[in-house]
Amino acid sequence: MERTAHQVTLDLVRSLYREHTEALRAAKDAQRAHRRAHPAMKTQLDDVEAEITYLLLRHLRPEKVVEIGSLHGWSTSWILRALADNDAGELTTIDLVGNATKTVPRALAKGRWEFRQGDARTIAPDLLSDVDYLFIDADHRARFAKWYLSDVFPKIDAAVSVHDVFHRAAPLPFTEGAEVVRWLEKTRTPYFTAARARAKHAYACLNELRRELGVDSAVHTGRDNPMIYFRIHRSVDARRTAGGPEVAPFR
Repeated sequence: MERTAHQVTLDLVRSLYREHTEALRAAKDAQRAHRRAHPAMKTQLDDVEAEITYLLLRHLRPEKVVEIGSLHGWSTSWILRALADNDAGELTTIDLVGNATKTVPRALAKGRWEFRQGDARTIAPDLLSDVDYLFIDADHRARFAKWYLSDVFPKIDAAVSVHDVFHRAAPLPFTEGAEVVRWLEKTRTPYFTAARARAKHAYACLNELRRELGVDSAVHTGRDNPMIYFRIHRSVDARRTAGGPEVAPFR
């Protein structure tokens, strides 16, 4: 996955919307139908961040994706849809509860999805040594973030998404988001977000483009889009730049 050597930027995301317009439209239609089939399902990803996740997965074509936290499987189905459209890659999902196993479409899961129920802090280490894309939306307390920042990030070479960081312009103190943002600043790691509260320009630009392309129809009602996206390299610590020596975006 050589292309993950570069960072996520607004220019990149805009180009991916244009490149995958028709596939994204079909994916949204499928996700909308999936949501109608499971009206009690809690849909954690808002539309823009779900679409960005789908588009990055289409672009990066990861062979191994690990998702920590799935709840009812909404993010799981978006990830699996991208892998299915790539016709490549496998996903392992870790969660304390098994609700996702009841909602994820079998056609998406077959041959590309493994669910492991339990605490990621004990289950994840054997999975992460060669992960290509790590998706985190689990325990939002600071202590959970401290675990993966100290025990996981220094060992992986991967693209990363972390949810629920920017519901506000800055994360609340003593939360996962505050710990992650502090780590990003300390390691000089660039990140991208389309969070309405944090990145008004990016949020507005993407919504304008979505309207232009005709892919702005709502699937989910949320509008915060608090997820962040970044790239880290193996053996990151406070004395190095997590983004590595090659941080210029490709467009």
